[in-house]
Amino acid sequence: MRAVGIFSLLLLLVATMVSAIAVVWTRHQSRALFVQLSQLQSQRDALNIEYGQLELEQATWAEPRRIDNEARTKLGMFTPRPQDVQLVRP
Repeated sequence: MRAVGIFSLLLLLVATMVSAIAVVWTRHQSRALFVQLSQLQSQRDALNIEYGQLELEQATWAEPRRIDNEARTKLGMFTPRPQDVQLVRP
């Protein structure tokens, strides 16, 4: 009977140690994942800022007045005279 009591006590001690190690490991994993989550959220915020800046830049480059100015200065384009316009009908 005494051997069963000692065995039960050792079994409970081992179970307690395993449980304590599992708690420590789980907390460590939780903290590591939280740090990773924070880094990913910061990266997401930076990408959202960059996306907004790129949208603004695209809107600036696509402005009709700017395109017209570039066509006239760099490509030498001009608005045709009315007599130079020909209508093509299907």
